[in-house]
Amino acid sequence: MVSEKLDVIHMILNASLMVQFGMLLLFLFSVASWAIILIKYFQIRKAYKESAFFVEYFWKSKDFSDAFSRAKGLQFSPIARAFRIAYLELRKVHTEGLSRGNQTDEKQSTRDEGVIGFENVKRALHRSSNTESIRLTQMIPFLATTGNTAPFIGLFGTVWGIMNSFHSIAFQKGSATIAAVAPGISEALVATAAGLAVAIPAVIAYNYFTQKIRIIESELDSFSSDFLNIIERELILSREV
Repeated sequence: MVSEKLDVIHMILNASLMVQFGMLLLFLFSVASWAIILIKYFQIRKAYKESAFFVEYFWKSKDFSDAFSRAKGLQFSPIARAFRIAYLELRKVHTEGLSRGNQTDEKQSTRDEGVIGFENVKRALHRSSNTESIRLTQMIPFLATTGNTAPFIGLFGTVWGIMNSFHSIAFQKGSATIAAVAPGISEALVATAAGLAVAIPAVIAYNYFTQKIRIIESELDSFSSDFLNIIERELILSREV
């Protein structure tokens, strides 16, 4: 008995146009998904490492200007980018406060400057945190879309191919056997297998990236709170002087 090897390429080339169209869609989904997986893997990996490095460096140095110089070299860290924006805002308020300090009471000017600076930095950190969250989650929803739709695209191709196979039985002379319809059915079932092959990596990557992004966002929120606490303590001390 001669056994034929399973030739997937031959099955796809001999499938109906609708099945081939579904396979083309799945191929495009697969290429886009793997491109996103590779891009986001390296981006999130660098963001995670650089953020951990910056937080450790920040608490060791305890000097805003020194931390700002170090943060400028960490382009992938959301925490470093948020700190740069907050530091620039704080320095801007401080500079404006000094220019107004000669016109009013110096002690009162320092207090007002601290209050304004705290609120401005708080808003800047909130905006930058939202921006970094959007930056981290870019293209990630496409993986969820692929994981949800790819199996149904494959299933649609399979159902269409099976319908064509059984429809062809009506035009065959004599009794139709399993050998007559098996090739068409097997060609159609390739679409289901392809849909699962596209969906499974996308779902795994989506869950992995989502977990990592949650960790980074949590670290960003914690750093923002700690940074604001430092500024608030300095504001309280300036009021007591």
